[in-house]
Amino acid sequence: MRKRTQAREYALQILYQCELNPESPEEAIRSFWEQNQPGCPESRLYAEKLVLGTLTHKDQIDEVITRVARNWQLSRMAVIDRNILRFATYELLFVSDIPPKVAINEAVNIAKKFSQEDSGKFVNGILDKITHTEKKMADSPDAQA
Repeated sequence: MRKRTQAREYALQILYQCELNPESPEEAIRSFWEQNQPGCPESRLYAEKLVLGTLTHKDQIDEVITRVARNWQLSRMAVIDRNILRFATYELLFVSDIPPKVAINEAVNIAKKFSQEDSGKFVNGILDKITHTEKKMADSPDAQA
C-alpha cells in the first residue's frame, strides 16, 4: 500500500475516534499510535497533518460539504462517510501538492473499503461538486506540501 493511501486510512480511523470519544485530537492521535504502528514515518506524519488540518478547519469544511450536499444534513451522514468527506475536502482546499483527481480517487476507494456499498458514489459526487465550486485556499498557512 502506498504511503499516503495508508496515511489517509490512519487519518480516517483517528477522525472517527475523535468524533466518538470526548478527547483532544492530540490524545486521540497518541492513543491511536499506541495501538497501531505506522508502516513508515511518512505515513504517520501525513496522517497527523490530515487529522490536525481537518479538525482545525472543521467548521469551514463542514460548511462547504453542507453547501454542496443538497438534501443531506451532515449529521445524518454515516460517520465514516462524513469523516472521509472532511479529510478529502481538507486535501482539496488546503493541500497544494495533491491533485484533485488523486484526492477524490483515494477518498472513493477508502469509502468503498470502509463504508457501505454506495458510499463510493456518494463521496465521489460530493467531492466532485466541491472541486468544481470551491476555490483552493492557496493563501492558507496549511496550503503546503
